Amino acid sequence: MRKIKYKKGRKLQHITLEYTGTHKDHETEMQLFVYNDADVVEYDKFTVLALNSCFDYTKNNWLNIHGLNDIDLIKTIGAHFKLDDFLLADILNTTKRTKLEDQQDTLFFNIKSLLPSEYSDNISVEQLSFILKDGILISFQEKRSDFFTHIRERLRTHAGIVRTKKVDYLLYLLLDAVMENFYITLEDEEDKIEELINLTKKEAKPIILEKIENHRDNLNFLKRSIVPLRDSLYYLKTKKDDDEDNGLIQKDTFNFFIRLHQKSLELLDQIESDMSALESASNFYFSEQSRKMNEIMKTLTIISAIFIPLTFIVGVYGMNFENMPELKMQNGYFVVMGVMFLLVIALIIYFKKRRWF
Repeated sequence: MRKIKYKKGRKLQHITLEYTGTHKDHETEMQLFVYNDADVVEYDKFTVLALNSCFDYTKNNWLNIHGLNDIDLIKTIGAHFKLDDFLLADILNTTKRTKLEDQQDTLFFNIKSLLPSEYSDNISVEQLSFILKDGILISFQEKRSDFFTHIRERLRTHAGIVRTKKVDYLLYLLLDAVMENFYITLEDEEDKIEELINLTKKEAKPIILEKIENHRDNLNFLKRSIVPLRDSLYYLKTKKDDDEDNGLIQKDTFNFFIRLHQKSLELLDQIESDMSALESASNFYFSEQSRKMNEIMKTLTIISAIFIPLTFIVGVYGMNFENMPELKMQNGYFVVMGVMFLLVIALIIYFKKRRWF
């Protein structure tokens, strides 16, 4: 689990190949699917030695790589598929933001996958990268996860249309699966925010304000992750609008990527709504704090107002002048105490009628 912020890691040269993520204990593994409408072949323990023998360029090929610790393996993959070092550096450098790079024969997609942490309010972050070439899709994951399990099953069982389409449609499915994680994360945040708002209405404790700020940071991080994704998908949308076709994404597949762009807009709208809800909760917290402070000040003011005339009376009879007839009265003490008591009762009745408390 990773703290939800883009870490300021060591500054690397643009073509320095070094994995900067936190999943350094995951062994690099590879899995290959070679498929078309007729059949599918799965290589679960794929190695670089089989790069030339297992790929079938007359079919669709999906190479999925788990773990980015083996730099030599990543270099070998890059050399085999003629990927420049700039792309490999972006795959390994997890501090980079989401981006889309469209080269002549390669489409590179980099995205953050977010999921809520089970035991804290933090968010788990994993970077995923995709290389799309003619008939080939390569996906890079920092660790083994179950994001794409249902897609593998659809390939194995010929469910849906994935095997009838090119690998650009498979890229759409993978990106859609990652975006579902955004929905899961946002839904989890909304549940926690709703609980927090209800708690704010019951009691205004300082820990509540701290939780509000934590969830505000979470939503800001979600927004920072989705905005560049929205921009990248908008680029593909404009290519569709301009009736461009670079051969990597089929014209009939552009509509699926437009759906992803619409999803990113919906997510951003929902985040803005949740930010407003948190802002309302924060304002309510400070309003409640001010109300409590006003109640305390009103109580203290009333008490002070009651004791001011009593203090005046005590001050008068504490001046010790010789010619003060009341001091010689046999029941003077009891008379003054009675007057003070009646004065207190009169003030309380007056304050009650004015509804000051």
